[in-house]
Amino acid sequence: MAKGTIPLAADPSAATVTVWDPVVRLFHWIIVVGVVLNLWVFEHGKYLHRVTGYVVVAALAIRLVWGIVGTRHARFSDFFPTPRRIIAHVTALLHGKDPRRLGHSPLGALMMLTLMAILAGLGLTGWMMGLDAFWGVQWVEDLHGLLANGIIALAILHIAAAVIESIRHRENLPWAMVTGRKRALGVSDADLAD
Repeated sequence: MAKGTIPLAADPSAATVTVWDPVVRLFHWIIVVGVVLNLWVFEHGKYLHRVTGYVVVAALAIRLVWGIVGTRHARFSDFFPTPRRIIAHVTALLHGKDPRRLGHSPLGALMMLTLMAILAGLGLTGWMMGLDAFWGVQWVEDLHGLLANGIIALAILHIAAAVIESIRHRENLPWAMVTGRKRALGVSDADLAD
């Protein structure tokens, strides 16, 4: 074995680490399913659409709390996208020197927080549409529709970025959101080969 390589045990997960805890993963997939159901399956404004919206808002509330008290990579303090972090990340990307990260990259964190804000806006405007005070108020309905279209656009961008980053870093990021595990930092593809 070459110096500096990591010996692999019989368990292939020996060269991986847990990054995404069950709360983060469950939140992610509840949002995916909820958005798909409410955009393309359930009739807008009807009972199942509203219930699904409330489930998404409840998941969002739990995730916001978990962003404060949760595991390392779940905490906002681990990845909050400050202007300085974003500029450094974009500069590194432009120079082809962006390192692989275990948690969110600054641009990934910006995407996540933007999606969360839009989900909160969808929940708020959806709830408002059910109130007598806002029943039939056009701007509330228009804003709800605009936010729904924003979710679609950002979801497409999010999926594209996950695919591109998976190829660039040779790591299946969607699968990592299923298993919670990613390749440990410092483990290269050569280290994983026998």
